[in-house]
Amino acid sequence: MGFSDGLAEAARKIEAHLRLVLSEFDSNLPVVEAMGYAVGGGKRLRGYLALEGARIHGIGPDRAIWPACAIEAIHAYSLVHDDLPCMDDDDLRRGLPTVHRKWDEATAVLAGDALQTLGFEMVSRSECHDNAVVRADLALSLAQAAGARGMVLGQALDMAAEQATTPLTLDQITDLQAGKTGALFEWSAEAGARMAQADIVPLTGYARALGLAFQIADDVLDIEGDAAQMGKAVGKDADRGKATFVSLLGLDGAKRRAERLVTEACDCLSVYGAEARNLQEAARFVISRRT
Repeated sequence: MGFSDGLAEAARKIEAHLRLVLSEFDSNLPVVEAMGYAVGGGKRLRGYLALEGARIHGIGPDRAIWPACAIEAIHAYSLVHDDLPCMDDDDLRRGLPTVHRKWDEATAVLAGDALQTLGFEMVSRSECHDNAVVRADLALSLAQAAGARGMVLGQALDMAAEQATTPLTLDQITDLQAGKTGALFEWSAEAGARMAQADIVPLTGYARALGLAFQIADDVLDIEGDAAQMGKAVGKDADRGKATFVSLLGLDGAKRRAERLVTEACDCLSVYGAEARNLQEAARFVISRRT
């Protein structure tokens, strides 16, 4: 199955499995309803990377679906909190009202908290892997990727930059985005190798380059993207005078940097040969997408 079909199939499987897991909760609670709302839709690229990385390491889809859904739950939590008025203050996400707009801020905070912990629950369940050591490694590495060593650190640096009097340098933005965007991509790509207790280094290098390319593409879309097509506001970074890859490199320079990163990502996969073709296509997809 090629990348496009595989991504669509992965999205369907992840959606169904998340619904199955959420059916274990009291669906009458607003927080549970908000959790289901928050995990709906999206490209599921992070989950796809987990599934595909598992496939090339011989891990079956019945096992791989757990880390794939875990990373999507963690990603959804980060978006719910990122949209809050105290952070990015967004009214739309994927063309729909953000969770705090559809419910209220307290429900959004709690739904995000619950999705975060659900991610750790899913990689800790015996259905994910028979070996408790492997499950512990998945949970520990996910905590490091999602917390103050990874995504949360990147978010904190981003918020601090908005209050700073001096714009960030290119190196500082690169470090910031390696945490804010890249850390979850890295864990996604590595998850299958961790489940197989194999070398994660090739996939770490791949995902590190892919994550930066993804963020550069986001910066480009903030300039060139269509709000209706993207389902969220565009131009916010420029309105805030925020330093981005585009503001520092220029539009063409940013696009060239993203292309070089995609080449770097694909080169990291050479050890897998033809088995990595779909992951290489995923890297190319991140800079060609329109949403």
